[in-house]
Amino acid sequence: MHTETLAPEPSPETLELLNTRFAERSVQTADGAQCFREAGQTGADGMALVLLHGIGSGAGSWLHAALELAGRTRVIAWDAPGYGNSARLAPASPGPEDYAARLHQMLDALGIERCVLAGHSLGTLMATAYAHGLGKGRVARLVLLSPTRGYGNPAQAERREAVRTERIRTLEQVGIAGMARSRPAKMLSAQPSAEALAWVRWNMERLDAAGYRQAIEMLCNADMSRYAPAPVPVEVHSGDQDTVTIPANCRAIAEMFQAPYGSIDVAGHACHIERPGAVAAILEQALAAASR
Repeated sequence: MHTETLAPEPSPETLELLNTRFAERSVQTADGAQCFREAGQTGADGMALVLLHGIGSGAGSWLHAALELAGRTRVIAWDAPGYGNSARLAPASPGPEDYAARLHQMLDALGIERCVLAGHSLGTLMATAYAHGLGKGRVARLVLLSPTRGYGNPAQAERREAVRTERIRTLEQVGIAGMARSRPAKMLSAQPSAEALAWVRWNMERLDAAGYRQAIEMLCNADMSRYAPAPVPVEVHSGDQDTVTIPANCRAIAEMFQAPYGSIDVAGHACHIERPGAVAAILEQALAAASR
């Protein structure tokens, strides 16, 4: 069982890697500034890897996995609208398609014609919405890590209101700083490393309260079943100790997409932070499959 352990600060070496090898960049879109982090270069096959973070995180969360893949391809990890220095979305209560539209604008601006699109947690809703709509013809393969279905199905109405109320109450009572102090252990396995705890905390500390509120609304509005089946190959993976999007639910999402499911050993919900090497291997195999 997780305890409320204060997460440590990340090491100076980790922050140096972030700033020098996975630095923040920005493009101007029709809807405002859109920020991202980038490593590597587009390979001969013209394929890029695009990474979408979860609700309590940011582009920097992909640091270690991205650097393992930088020699293979161009890696783009965005800060979703309302995260980092990215402009918020116009709707107060957006849906996945609103995030997908901004993603489309960013990829247009970056000249990315083909990509493997990987989402983590809330990012899987954005990824599936994009591949199902505007991203047809651009997305070659979807990788869903610790996916969530969202609460937009009418049958989930009671649960939807409970989730919305609980998340907004927590935000109002303890704020972003309080969440970053108390929640990192919940995102990881039963015995997480100090490095993983620190990296979850660092990314969570940088949330924008208004952007986070929009993301809560999107989670409550979304229903992943709207995007199944997908027009491209899909694969689903999650940590074997994920207590947020539990393995049984992730397997059910894999079945919904008629996709293979893989379990990541000794990993909680933030599998790409806790097991970046394992996640990088998954993404490298997805790139190889997409290139074929």
